[in-house]
Amino acid sequence: MLAVFDAELRLLRANAAMERAVSLPETRMRGLRLTDIVPDPVSEETERTMSLVFRTGRAQPTPTALRPTGNSSEAGRPATVTPLTGDDGGVRAVCVAAHSRTEEPEHHLTRQRMLLEDPGAGIGTTLDLERTAQELTDAAVPRLADTAAVDLCETPRHSRPTGPLPLRRTAYRAHPPGTPPAAGTEPVTHPAHSPMTRCLTTGRSAVYRMDDPSLVQWRATDPEAARLDRAGTHTLMAVPMLTAGSTLGVALFTRHRNPQPFTPDDLQLAEQLTHRAATGIHNARRFTRERTTTMTLQRSLLPHTLPDQPALDIATRYLPAGTEAGVGGDWFDVIPLSGARVALVVGDVVGHGIRASATMGRLRTAVRTLADVDLPPDELLTRLDDLVLHLSTDESSASADTTTGIGTTCLYAIYDPISRELTHARAGHPPPAAATPDGDVYFLDTPAGPPLGLGGLPFETTTTTLDEGTLLAFYTNGLLNPRETDIDQTLDTLFTALARPSSGLEATCDRILSSLLTHPPTDDIALLIARTKALLPQRVATWTLPHDPAVVIEARHRTTEQLTGWGLLDAVFITELIVSELVTNAIRYGKPPIQLRLIHTDTTLTTEVTDYSSTSPHLRHAHTYDENGRGLYLIAQLTQRWGTRHTPTSKTIWTEQTLL
Repeated sequence: MLAVFDAELRLLRANAAMERAVSLPETRMRGLRLTDIVPDPVSEETERTMSLVFRTGRAQPTPTALRPTGNSSEAGRPATVTPLTGDDGGVRAVCVAAHSRTEEPEHHLTRQRMLLEDPGAGIGTTLDLERTAQELTDAAVPRLADTAAVDLCETPRHSRPTGPLPLRRTAYRAHPPGTPPAAGTEPVTHPAHSPMTRCLTTGRSAVYRMDDPSLVQWRATDPEAARLDRAGTHTLMAVPMLTAGSTLGVALFTRHRNPQPFTPDDLQLAEQLTHRAATGIHNARRFTRERTTTMTLQRSLLPHTLPDQPALDIATRYLPAGTEAGVGGDWFDVIPLSGARVALVVGDVVGHGIRASATMGRLRTAVRTLADVDLPPDELLTRLDDLVLHLSTDESSASADTTTGIGTTCLYAIYDPISRELTHARAGHPPPAAATPDGDVYFLDTPAGPPLGLGGLPFETTTTTLDEGTLLAFYTNGLLNPRETDIDQTLDTLFTALARPSSGLEATCDRILSSLLTHPPTDDIALLIARTKALLPQRVATWTLPHDPAVVIEARHRTTEQLTGWGLLDAVFITELIVSELVTNAIRYGKPPIQLRLIHTDTTLTTEVTDYSSTSPHLRHAHTYDENGRGLYLIAQLTQRWGTRHTPTSKTIWTEQTLL
């Protein structure tokens, strides 16, 4: 047995003898430590010897003999750890060589090789815990045993148990098939004197004859033993399932039809099969734990409720991938903006797992921050592109993980219910689909920008005027990944689902997903459906004011008359104060022309003052005898939100009051 390990004690290369000894190909062992490959105290001692060789640069014998598996009954093999040096004389790796004292019988090697390499005896082919346990029993019966059972701990034990453990019968197979023992979610506890509990507490497997005197008490009290007696069992093997320093459960193998009792060679083969299953179960549990953590993280980062806003009716869906790749970084967001507008965002971070979800959370936060300063879509995507470049630079220097956001796609759109205009841009993302009230379905002509993280490439914004009641579909590419159909047929199905009338947007979401997904999705899917609304002209009042301080009184009067006409008498006093302050500031610090606009929705009253200067107001602390500096502070106290938005030629100061 020859194996080469790097400075982190992770396997680099292994020869065929090593592969046979641990029943794993080199490709599956590469990158693992010896204690992961063969969980055993001897492996831990060997790793300490390897560390000593790295420190001293001198070859060392291992204090204990290395075994092919952690629980093998075979005599141990003496091993030597030798340093492998580079041109500079430094130790780059170590080679562990274990020499066999005796040759195994050829017939047993042939039988072992046939069983372990048989594709039909595959163990750990999926990341499903129960499936892996069943694969172990299927591989063992009938070629090794007449019956096989796997009992697993509810949670892995990181220390050796000192007594009986509650277990769950996870898999069972018999030859010929018969009535299996009770199995399911109810735990079962084997007595302290049972072979199963003994092998768990000692950490070693063993062969027992049913007439062994040490089993008398167990046979007299345990229903499991009575069942084996009725079946005519003459020998059994109990093998603990150990991996990565954890106890996962126990495997039980019995013979009643085969008249030959189990031999030490049979026990070694059972240990190798069980170790392979234990590794698969450990990976399945780790995958389940990581997937649950990632799902929890991603769902905490996605919007839990959609904000109230007057521009759109919205429904959303998020479906995680149904494959072993793990949860990805798809996201969507709905962001209310000033002037009754709303921003819609859909994005897809490359990769899967916790890092993809964390990157998604950082980008979603950045989009919200950039949206708050009212950047146009193309400029927002440019800023987001810069952020992804910075993230990739920082993370690539700190980690080998490639999930840095480069290649992320994003679609950003702003809808204005007053003008009924949708302003949109995309970075490598599929274009949105639209369905008119008349049933026409088409893709919006959104210029195709590059994915985020490439740097230095421009994005382009386009504006589309939509009819009231237009249906918009924003989605990630997981929705359009065809499996049994071509992309044209997939798009036809999407268009048909959008064009059909439905009772509501929730039903539309369900119809799209059920029409397109005939199998569990292979990639995450984020879907956002929106129906446009229009704000009636009677709900918007606009005046152009002369650049004259005397106009402030006129602006207050017009505001009072308009609010009275809308029936908002309770809002008159505060709105007059807001108009006075904003118009005065525009005349004093801004440039003509000056425009005052009031927007009345069902829930909010928005006041906007626009002038043609680029200066921006900011809150400041006014001292006791200062004559100025308190206006914006008062506005901030009297309104729910306020802010500034810029165009290339003008700026607008806006405030928003909630109407009770």
